[in-house]
Amino acid sequence: MADTPAKVPSTILLVDDDAMVRQSVAAFLEDSGYVVHQAADGIGALAAFRSDPPSLIVTDLKMPRMDGLALLREIAASEQPVPVIVMSGAGSMQDVVEALRYGAADYLVKPIVDLHVLQHAVDKCLERVRLLEQNRLYREQLERANREMARYLALLEQDQQAGRQLQLKLFPQQDLQAGPYRFSHRIVPSLYLSGDFLEYAGYGDELLSFYLADVSGHGVSSAFVTALLRHFSLNVFRETRQAALQGRESPYPSPAAVLGYYNRELIAAGIDKHVTMFMAVLDRNSNSMIYSVAGHLPMPILASGDDVHYLEGSGMPIGILREAHYENYMVQLPDTFTLLLCSDGVLEIVPARDLIGKEARLLELVRASDRTQRGIEQQLAMDEVSDAPDDIAIMTLVKTA
Repeated sequence: MADTPAKVPSTILLVDDDAMVRQSVAAFLEDSGYVVHQAADGIGALAAFRSDPPSLIVTDLKMPRMDGLALLREIAASEQPVPVIVMSGAGSMQDVVEALRYGAADYLVKPIVDLHVLQHAVDKCLERVRLLEQNRLYREQLERANREMARYLALLEQDQQAGRQLQLKLFPQQDLQAGPYRFSHRIVPSLYLSGDFLEYAGYGDELLSFYLADVSGHGVSSAFVTALLRHFSLNVFRETRQAALQGRESPYPSPAAVLGYYNRELIAAGIDKHVTMFMAVLDRNSNSMIYSVAGHLPMPILASGDDVHYLEGSGMPIGILREAHYENYMVQLPDTFTLLLCSDGVLEIVPARDLIGKEARLLELVRASDRTQRGIEQQLAMDEVSDAPDDIAIMTLVKTA
């Protein structure tokens, strides 16, 4: 085991023109464990200070050539001042005030009958110096840590900005117009990256497929799952295209079957995340829609004329149970309608006290809108949202006459 380094004793510069007083005080301080250097006046003390700064200066006030007050002024004006204790028996109250004004750490009145009083003053002063030095080192360490943290945060922000740009490329790049049907969307992430995801696409001349997903959590880990969802959907697309080429009767798998596939793949990936989803396929020929639900909240809102209501359905979020079962629901759509899909982050900005009130209020806002994507955004005051507490995603499917 390595030896602990010996503690270096503090150095005291003792300044007094009385040689007997100086020597007796020096002997006492040396017996107390200090290294003591001596000077007979301010000139000698200033030279000693400049050549080898001590830990502390103990000085008389009245001395020839340069008195204690002049020495104090020089020490205070130096680049590396040290604490000074003044001891004097000839000073006036004005001298005391001047000494303290120039930074004297303490003022002792001579003669000092009990030198332990001086030792106590020295110990207290050096302890204060030690604490100030320790505080200075802590501040330097903190400043270094803050600079390092700022550098790290800048790099992290750059990474997140790059990740955001990549994620934005995964979202639909523009609205989709397919005859009288139009898809639009908007994403407001709570952080740089979003845990909400959505897609819409046409398959042939008959089918429109779309979904909205909400990944648990926030940030990079949730955004990574949205990239997986995109990968899963590409796999479905490839299999669908192969099925179409082979002339199968059902060129697109049912939403329930796709959710089952997503569920198995997400569990196999071993990621501790779950996802709520609403997935649907719309048949343009019959104007009907088959959909499936994986724990999504709130359910989509179907608005046509005065009829504004939530769709029905339920199901287990994907990524929790391998044996989860998903059902298909079918709805015959009105001749003209707006279908609103949104993540649960929307409920955070709806002004109501509880979930039931928020869902009821959301219906009212849709009813009061012009049933367009932009009109619903305005009713939700999405342009005023800043520092969103949760990711917000809304998607509309509008069919006009």
